[in-house]
Amino acid sequence: MPAASGPRGVQRWRRRLVLALLPALWPALFALAGNQREEALADPVRVALSRAITDASPPQPRHDDIEVRIRYLHWLGEMSQRLSSRVRDPQVRRELLETVWYESTRAGLEPELVLGLMQVESAFRKYAVSHAGARGYMQVMPFWTRVIGDGDPRKLFHMQTNLRYGCSILRMYIDMERGDLFLALGRYNGSRGRPDYPNAVLAAWKRWQVHPARPAAALRPAH
Repeated sequence: MPAASGPRGVQRWRRRLVLALLPALWPALFALAGNQREEALADPVRVALSRAITDASPPQPRHDDIEVRIRYLHWLGEMSQRLSSRVRDPQVRRELLETVWYESTRAGLEPELVLGLMQVESAFRKYAVSHAGARGYMQVMPFWTRVIGDGDPRKLFHMQTNLRYGCSILRMYIDMERGDLFLALGRYNGSRGRPDYPNAVLAAWKRWQVHPARPAAALRPAH
């Protein structure tokens, strides 16, 4: 039983327990990650995905709305605090969170969903490599660089490149599954129709959420 009394004491005790158990739990969690399967894509889908990846001058997220900017700054502070035990360098942590926000909103995804996926896929390890050879934060398979990129899988260890691929691929799968996130996540993982991976990501997403609902303007890709 925790020494500190009250809800906050119990919460701190539980957090310490989870952190202590993570090294033992990690192999089981990582077994879910990085097994995307190469599949035939219709030419328009492949071309659109390739353009999303290689766009050299993507639009910047809109922060001219003061309410959206306040939420963004609050989000950065809150997420930085939560992520501090996993990514200890403050500069790297801020860069990662800014990139998550940028690439997720650019693809029309919830930033917290992308954080949940990264937690399950790589535990926020930049140089993670799965048993199937998937790479980086979002565990992107090297074949994607041949199908829609420049053919250089080494770039998947670059932060923004990895998130650009991961967010674009997940967006594509959500569209292919007509908005069914459960099936899209399974497809991202190469385990479509099986519950373990989607359930893990959805549970992680819920834990990362700050607001129960985000204004549509904050999620809409900028143009």
